[in-house]
Amino acid sequence: MRVLRDVSGGALLDRSAARRFSELDTRDRAWAVEAAFGTTRLRGRLDAALAPHLAGKALDPAVRDVLRLGVYQLKEMGGVPPYAAVSESVGLARASGRGRAAGLVNAVLHRVAEADYAPPPTGSDTLTALATWGSHPRWLLERWLARYGADATAALVDANNRRPELYIRLIGDGVDAALRRLAGVGIDAERVALEPRSLRLPAGTDLGVAFGAARAIVQDPAASAAVRYAALPQGHSIADLCAAPGGKSFALLDLGAGRVTPADRSRSRLRSVVDTAERLGLRGGSTGAASAPSPAGLLGPVAADACAPPFAPGDAVLLDAPCTGTGTLRRHPDGRWRVGPADLASLAALQARMLDAAADAVAPGGLLIYATCSLEPEENEEQVDRFLADNEGFRLDPPAGSDVPVCAQGYLRVLPQEQGVDGSFAARLRRAASC
Repeated sequence: MRVLRDVSGGALLDRSAARRFSELDTRDRAWAVEAAFGTTRLRGRLDAALAPHLAGKALDPAVRDVLRLGVYQLKEMGGVPPYAAVSESVGLARASGRGRAAGLVNAVLHRVAEADYAPPPTGSDTLTALATWGSHPRWLLERWLARYGADATAALVDANNRRPELYIRLIGDGVDAALRRLAGVGIDAERVALEPRSLRLPAGTDLGVAFGAARAIVQDPAASAAVRYAALPQGHSIADLCAAPGGKSFALLDLGAGRVTPADRSRSRLRSVVDTAERLGLRGGSTGAASAPSPAGLLGPVAADACAPPFAPGDAVLLDAPCTGTGTLRRHPDGRWRVGPADLASLAALQARMLDAAADAVAPGGLLIYATCSLEPEENEEQVDRFLADNEGFRLDPPAGSDVPVCAQGYLRVLPQEQGVDGSFAARLRRAASC
C-alpha cells in the first residue's frame, strides 16, 4: 500500500519497492513485489472489474488503492484465499486512516469475488478491450493501433503484461563456463537466442549467489543487442553518455572496446557504476573526472550533462538517451500510467539537443550511436531523420553482417511482441572522414 501511494505521488515503482521491501525476507519480498508490481501493471483491468460495483462513487485515492490490491489478490494471485484478501483489505483501509470506508471495501470485494473475471468477448471494441482488460492508456493504444494494427498491438499489450524474466549479461566470463558454475550453485540458467552473451535465470534467483558464480550484470537482451549493433572496432575508445547505471559501458568493454568513459549528470547514480565496477573487479575511479584506465579499459565515471559533454572529439560516442521507455513497460509497469503525450514531445526535444551536442564529441570518421528503449517514432526514426537532415557530415552506417534485428532502413529495432524481450532502438551514425 505504501509503495502504491509513493507511485501516486510521483515516485518510481522499482525504487520505492527496493526501499520499502528491503527488510523483508526472501519469500515475503517476492510476495510483496508481485502484489505491488502486478497491481500497477493491471490497474486498468482491476478498475474495470471494480466499476460495476461502485456505481460511479467518487473514491479517496487511497481507498481505490486498497480495492485494487484486494482485487489483484482475489483474481490474479491464486495462493490468497478470498476471505484473507477481503479481511486484510478491510484492515488495510482502517490502518491507512480510511476506517469509514471499511464497510465499502468489504462489500465491494465480496461482490468482485463472486463476479465473472474474463477478457471481453470476441467482437468487443478493440480499443476499449485493450485499455481495460489489456490495462494500457488509451492515448498510447491509439498510436500503436494506427502503426501496428489490431493483432500486433494486442500481441504487444500481452507481452507488456507478462511478468518480466530475469536476464544477466556476462562480462568477461565464457558462456559455457558460466553455465557450469551457475549449475554448481543450483541455478539452472538458459541461453538466450537474441543475445549470445546473455543468460535467462529462473524466477526468484538470488542475484548474490548468481554473481558469486558468474561475472555479470543484470541487463535485458534488448539493451545488450544495442551494444552489439554498435559494432565498435576493437580497441576504439568511446564516451558513454547518460551511462548510469553503467550496463552498456560494461557490455562495450566485454566486446573489446579499448577505453570506455561513462558519463551521467547524476552523481548519485554514477555511484552504481563504481559499485558494479568494483564487484566485477574493474576500477571505476571517482565520479568527478576521468582517471587512468583500468586494465580492462574502464575510465573513472564523469559527472556531465549530455547536452554539453566535456569531451574532445574521439573514436565513438554512445548516447543512450532518456526516453518515454515504452519498450520497457513490462519491466516498469508504472511507466504506462506516468508518461503522457506531453512527455513524448518534451523528451523528443531533449533528445534532439543531446544528439546535436554528442555529434561534436565525434572525431572525423568516428561513430555516433543513438539508442533508446522507446517504441515511438518521434524518439527514434524521426529523431534520426531530423539529425541527418541538419548534419550533412553524418550518415547512417549499419553494421555489416550483424545478426541483431536490423530493419530495412538500417536501424536496430527490437519489439517485445516479436523478440519476447524489452523493446529497443538504435542508429549507428558515421561521421565523414573529412568535414
